[in-house]
Amino acid sequence: MSEIIPHWLTKQASLAPNDTALELENGNCLTFIELKDKSQSFAKRLAWQGIGKESKVGIFSNNCIEMVIAIHALSYLGAVGVFFNIRLTEKELNFQIEDAEVSLILVADCLENQLMDMSFAPQILSFSEVRTLDEENVQLALEIALDDAFTIMYTSGTTGNPKGVVHTYGNHWWSATGSALNIGIHATDKWLAVLPLFHIGGLSILLKSVIYGMPVYLLEKFDGKKVHHAIMNRGVTIASVVTVMLHRLIDLLEEQQYPDTFRCMLLGGGPAPRSMLEKSKMKQIPVFQSYGMTETSSQIVTLGPNDALRKLGSAGKPLFPAQLRIIDQGHDGVGEIVVKGPMVTKGYYKNEQATESSIQNSWLSTGDLGQLDDEGFLYVVDRRKDLIISGGENIYPSEIESVLSAMYGVKEVGVTGVEDSQWGRVPYAFIVLDDESVSEVDILQYASENLAKYKVPRKINFVSGLPRNASNKLLRNKLCDLI
Repeated sequence: MSEIIPHWLTKQASLAPNDTALELENGNCLTFIELKDKSQSFAKRLAWQGIGKESKVGIFSNNCIEMVIAIHALSYLGAVGVFFNIRLTEKELNFQIEDAEVSLILVADCLENQLMDMSFAPQILSFSEVRTLDEENVQLALEIALDDAFTIMYTSGTTGNPKGVVHTYGNHWWSATGSALNIGIHATDKWLAVLPLFHIGGLSILLKSVIYGMPVYLLEKFDGKKVHHAIMNRGVTIASVVTVMLHRLIDLLEEQQYPDTFRCMLLGGGPAPRSMLEKSKMKQIPVFQSYGMTETSSQIVTLGPNDALRKLGSAGKPLFPAQLRIIDQGHDGVGEIVVKGPMVTKGYYKNEQATESSIQNSWLSTGDLGQLDDEGFLYVVDRRKDLIISGGENIYPSEIESVLSAMYGVKEVGVTGVEDSQWGRVPYAFIVLDDESVSEVDILQYASENLAKYKVPRKINFVSGLPRNASNKLLRNKLCDLI
């Protein structure tokens, strides 16, 4: 039988009704009691449209208060939110809509025209249109069953169709609990949410907010100057970022230092260049690397505050309720990362084959490569699918990226494998420059001095920008499209 807890937003609104739940850059705020009341009203209006327990409701929105209200509204009805990346094409969206059996799509007002230009079977309602509906006299949820499904997010697989990851309330609850047990909860905490809320890294912040009773400083999208201002002047104590964001923030900091109250830059999105981590250390930026994925409901491994500087480059150790192993290790100790814990999804929506191949005896095969040091700290090496096998040698793109990122004049680096008749595959590098005077010869010379010969890129491609998803993660499988 599923464990039952009080509805988390209702509970927080009872415990701290007048505390801030959401804060915007314009200074507008929403308290927990206001967020509860608005979410319940929104839920009753959705009920008027026939939305109820286990209904699948699509959400197509940028970061905004209305999206937050809609998410909590679904929890009061027992409905399941299906989160759409707003960069998807009509074909990609149609697959996810049909696969998840979506009956209604909610869209941010500013994106309504974008969606209306496409053709979808379910009804589409903007947030403002929902507010014009009547309220159904319906009993809203007073409790949450932790085994019930709450959200579905589709993974952006490089081959085949994406898979819908089902998250239960329990997955989200344990993810928040594990994070709190690692970095702690301070009475003065304020978490910056700039990652897209339709991705797990952004959504998880909203749920931590109602579970912890913590305010969230919400930005629509990443803007380096706005994030810098929030940390320096608006009392932000924790920020979730990916590598390209941190790189920009380091530049903006210049000779300044963050306030002593800023205690955690939570870094996700894949292995970070060591040179960038060393710059962060020099500037006394408290960077905590983390490791997680959609299937683990956000971070499942995080570097703790006591080890952040001592274990530079490590993602840390599994959060308290989680377990981790390295299987199929090579001679260098590198193998596939498998994880287990109550924050790990139980499977993919309507896809038993994918579930059975990825999850065995509750252990999730991540598809990522990593190794443990003698103290049990995880070092993430690369995605298994990104591994370049050249003449029998394993080459990790992230290692080459890390080395070249440290070179003067190099702003961003992406590396991928390209077919080669002699070696099978060889590395190609795609580089965004800070200094246009840097040449291919310069980079190859630097690479030769810092990498084994077989790791030196065969070709340097200068580009204006690298392909990234909505979370700013590098899409290595798209790099060759730039040639």
